Amino acid sequence: SSAASDVYKRQNTHTPSGRVRKKPISGKPNYQLSTNPASGSTYTGMDLDTAGRPQGKSKVVAQVPTNLQHAKNQSATNINKAINRGRLEKNIGSYSIDRIKTKNDIAQLGGCDLIIEAATENEKIKHEIFQKLVPHLQPHTILTSNTSSISITRLAARTDRPEKFMGCHFMKPAPVMQLVELVRGIATSEETIDCLKGLVKKIGKISTNSEDFPAFIVNRILMPMINEGIYALYEGVGTVESIDNSMRLGANHPMGPLELADFIGLDTCLAIMNTLHDGLADTKYRPCPLLVKYVE
Repeated sequence: SSAASDVYKRQNTHTPSGRVRKKPISGKPNYQLSTNPASGSTYTGMDLDTAGRPQGKSKVVAQVPTNLQHAKNQSATNINKAINRGRLEKNIGSYSIDRIKTKNDIAQLGGCDLIIEAATENEKIKHEIFQKLVPHLQPHTILTSNTSSISITRLAARTDRPEKFMGCHFMKPAPVMQLVELVRGIATSEETIDCLKGLVKKIGKISTNSEDFPAFIVNRILMPMINEGIYALYEGVGTVESIDNSMRLGANHPMGPLELADFIGLDTCLAIMNTLHDGLADTKYRPCPLLVKYVE
């Protein structure tokens, strides 16, 4: 279609909604793991530093191969923004910043009681992280993943504690969004579920429970809508502005689907759509070719 041709002619540094593409998430491991609750150096991981610390009580250990100081600085910036906007008391925010610790060796996270992995949405990378981490853990340590679509049961199967493994999906941006999607694997114990529910409540957020199906609840509903918005652009049904304005003004969405795709990250959107398509074997979840094109 002519609309699709126009989109293809844009420079590769632009996304479907016309915004300049941010540097894509790399395929290299970005470990972000910690004590109570957890984090690291991807965007979501740095958000978790802020979201998990409203009461200034949790020591955090972040471990990534590179950019450790940048991750810590960004977390501090997020906390200071919350202070300046009146969302967080200054003394609590300052104490929280002091509690963020970084480690270069994944073995140094062995003393943590709770670990939240929040690496890029790549199952192989997540498996590698847990396999390296497990030998150093205490028997009671709970493992969780911030994955937005990957099977919790499969991730848990690569560890020595499937009963102490659970999905703990913070919505993006974590400091702002109230929801945490808790996903139980086939072997997750009630004790682990109760612990995570308590944690979510303690940090001032609300949890929902999902069974371990591809993309869980939020992305099972949200991502096909975004994918359909990209199809509407691809097929020439409407322009970027028309599609986004239609959903903002007609459905009262705070963002249109194309703007939201940019915000989430096109590679993440594609990864989740592939998970839905592969896991449910239904053609209605086929990623739009335009989405594939931009990620490639």
